[in-house]
Amino acid sequence: MKIKVNYIAIIMTMLFSLMAPINVLAAENDNSDDYLHTDGSKIFDAEGNEVRLTGIAWFGNETPNYSYHGLWANTLDDILDKVADNGFNLLRVPLSVQLVNEWRQGNYPMPDSINDYVNPDLKNKNSLEILDKSVSVCKKKGIKVMLDMHRVIDGSQSNAWYTDKYSVEDYEECWKWLTNHYKNDDTVIAMDIFNEPHGKAYRQEQCAKWDESTDADNWKHEAEKVGKEILDINPNLLIMVEGVETYPKEGKDYSSKDVNNYYGTWWGGNLRGVQDHPIKIENHPNQVVYSPHDYGPGVSNQPWFENGFTKESLVKEVWEPNWFYIQQKNIAPLLIGEWGGNMDGSDNQKWMQGLADFIKENNINHTFWCLNPNSGDTGGILGYDFKTVDTAKMALVKPTLWQEKESGKFIGLDHKINLGKNGTHVAANTNVNPAVKLGDVNGDGSVDTMDYIALQKYVMDSSNTINTKNADINGDNRINTADLLSLKKLILQ
Repeated sequence: MKIKVNYIAIIMTMLFSLMAPINVLAAENDNSDDYLHTDGSKIFDAEGNEVRLTGIAWFGNETPNYSYHGLWANTLDDILDKVADNGFNLLRVPLSVQLVNEWRQGNYPMPDSINDYVNPDLKNKNSLEILDKSVSVCKKKGIKVMLDMHRVIDGSQSNAWYTDKYSVEDYEECWKWLTNHYKNDDTVIAMDIFNEPHGKAYRQEQCAKWDESTDADNWKHEAEKVGKEILDINPNLLIMVEGVETYPKEGKDYSSKDVNNYYGTWWGGNLRGVQDHPIKIENHPNQVVYSPHDYGPGVSNQPWFENGFTKESLVKEVWEPNWFYIQQKNIAPLLIGEWGGNMDGSDNQKWMQGLADFIKENNINHTFWCLNPNSGDTGGILGYDFKTVDTAKMALVKPTLWQEKESGKFIGLDHKINLGKNGTHVAANTNVNPAVKLGDVNGDGSVDTMDYIALQKYVMDSSNTINTKNADINGDNRINTADLLSLKKLILQ
């Protein structure tokens, strides 16, 4: 039997239903409207605006101090002002499995790096409480947060994401705990699932591999597994997948003991395997970002530095074949998770300037290493007082940050809160890409109640015609009632 539909009645019903809960949803949207997703090599917000992540790391939580370094010298509030006011819209926060494992078991180690006189509001707060406090302060300043499982055991770096003391299951459970802990706050928008998996395969040592095996040390396999576990809890997070160290040359595999049969790079810098073995997370196709690390000769000399180098030689010999091809071929977005170093007036500074120019020219997402001055081989943006900004280094980094072309104001990733005192927020400063304007289901260029009605008709009967690319609002690769709820929130913003 064919049912006649009273579309006028539906429109009136929708209008009243949209208006009724507006206060509740508006408050809810403060914590749910800033999540991101990918499309090809670009990152977009829920409204279809293309965005750039240009951030910085602040370490300390992954060390035996159990909290950010520098809180002995300056306040949490002022240090995060330095982050926001200098244009970094994302804070990368290193953690360890050891520390998160304590939290998930109900233990909360006390930090020993806090000066109570400088930070009286942090007195007697445990490690988790201080991390939570920093997330809330970031929210107020328009900074988004990326959590980084930087180490397994605090104070030391392992080749893989597990050790004799902490198993793969421990690692995965820690990620599930963290995801649940922050799942209702879109200040935390990304998870860097393990820092610098590495190992030299030709030495037959523990080595992070990248192929189609399901071996315990296969990083691709583990990234897909833990990525799905995270996204099953919060499907809106970006999953940052770093590279490995060694990858077999054409026709070779990881069984070879000959160094000449491998491409070697920095720890975490080798993403050659993505070409033949891309990361595929079941039910979550639009949340993966590849995150290589790259450093200059001031950190460690490499073959590509030995006989002199230029930006052009680095692009051809290192950056393009190891990771930039991923963006060039529109496979997925890139975020250079670590780069930085000392301004030595020589080769290291030459490398830094070359990579800074390359990032700017190609609009590459990145998180600079680092805020801390006490990074032994790189230094940081701040001086040892954790107050003074290194103006020479900041001048090199500033052009790489996301800024308005005309005014030069820094752009934050929040839709309501400006990025510090020198920035603005994403909603007022980006142009909607019409091809991916999420929510414009009927294709009229706007997102309104008519789109909701069109989407509802499609969910009831998929023979109805809509712009399906714009209808998958929550990015789960399906169009259903969950997208209706997401669209309702968009309309109420």
